[in-house]
Amino acid sequence: MLQLARALVARGVTATVAVPDFVHRRMGSVDVVGGVALASIPSGIPDDDEEPPGFASIAHAMEHHMPAHLEQMLARREAPGARGAVCLIVDVLASWAVPVASRCGVPVVGFWPAMLATFGVVAAIPELLSKGFISDCGSPISTEGVNKDEAKADLQIANNLRVVPEDLQLGTKELLPWLVGCAASQRSRFAFWLQILQRAKSFRCLLVNSFPGEAADEGSGHHGTPRGLRILQVGPLLTDGLLDNPHELPAENPSMWQADGSCMDWLDQQRAGSVIYVSFGSWVTPIGPVKISELAHGLEATGRPFLWVLKSDPSCRAGLPSGYLETVAGHGKVVSWAPQGGVLAHEAVGCYLTHCGWNSTLEAIQHGVRLLCYPVSGDQFINSAFIVKMWEIGIRLRRTGRGDVKDYIDRILEGEDGRRLQEKMNELRERVAVGEARFVAKKNLKAFVDGIKRDDLAPGHLAT
Repeated sequence: MLQLARALVARGVTATVAVPDFVHRRMGSVDVVGGVALASIPSGIPDDDEEPPGFASIAHAMEHHMPAHLEQMLARREAPGARGAVCLIVDVLASWAVPVASRCGVPVVGFWPAMLATFGVVAAIPELLSKGFISDCGSPISTEGVNKDEAKADLQIANNLRVVPEDLQLGTKELLPWLVGCAASQRSRFAFWLQILQRAKSFRCLLVNSFPGEAADEGSGHHGTPRGLRILQVGPLLTDGLLDNPHELPAENPSMWQADGSCMDWLDQQRAGSVIYVSFGSWVTPIGPVKISELAHGLEATGRPFLWVLKSDPSCRAGLPSGYLETVAGHGKVVSWAPQGGVLAHEAVGCYLTHCGWNSTLEAIQHGVRLLCYPVSGDQFINSAFIVKMWEIGIRLRRTGRGDVKDYIDRILEGEDGRRLQEKMNELRERVAVGEARFVAKKNLKAFVDGIKRDDLAPGHLAT
């Protein structure tokens, strides 16, 4: 959202980003970032310096606590003499703000921070329901009954609706983002998405942090999007403004985690292209102690230098072998958090073992770093499939066993596989960062801003 707001500010729009107070606190409670004002929305969620709140807590706060505070914020902007908000840009996952905008008479625009194909999957829910591919609570159905033939249900959903290209061969558990956790959790998540789609009908348009031509068959990515909804791909937003110097690092957003800057000094001591960078993001569910242990042994077995981002809380480090940090100190470094943009830009990094979160994927493309993919949940499976099968810039790691990790890292860093992956990555990086896709994204951003001005509205935005 900050990257989007900065892009709007660069085009003459005044922007304020409103975030939940627990997010604002993690950002250091700053008031302005890169010309963008920040506003804090009270959430009613208690402070917790160790871990962010879970899905249920956030969902409850969004629906029952935050709307009144956002409405007050918008009302203040409509007061006599105040500069009003002419548009509310809403993260699609924060659809609770849509009814607030409606009550305040403020036009609302959606923002999807992930790739367009993943929005197509969610937007296809009504068709999945009407054709009987999923039940009323979101469970996959085959023609022979609920869950009697999972492979057949996979084919029906993936092939008949074409929400993603068929040759990605994704199963329903990888395609459908609500199939997470127990049955009760899946039902609540499915209800959450249904509510989002209902509210999305109010969007004037949808801004997407993805790049034009993300799929060979672009039509498949748009299939299932709400009828009449204008889609504007404006990404990758992290490269906006870098057209003259695509190798320049973008301005850093305030981190919600305290980065260990010593890892940059450590990288300076390593050979170019030699380091394995490992990170599963800041919010993803821990992969569990058994897999952590397997991965730890695998990284050690490579004999290569590695930088592993592994939060220090017990749920993340419980699987580390006894004395592991001391054992690998000669060639491995484990930190609680790292300045990822700087790490991926460093010449010492040769590959990135990633959960395939969309922001991480875009940062890897920006800096031309090959990917070893280990998706964990949500849209990461679709992102991984595009990385491996559509763009061919990475390899899928399906097991974290010691031998598997070593073999796949050897493949990605050496030999013909490594060279082919790097060539593909360089081609995609060129197209996305400075090629036609970047020009189209800039054109779409300009069209969006011009559309606001054509309505004779004052240049003020509130994004949430």
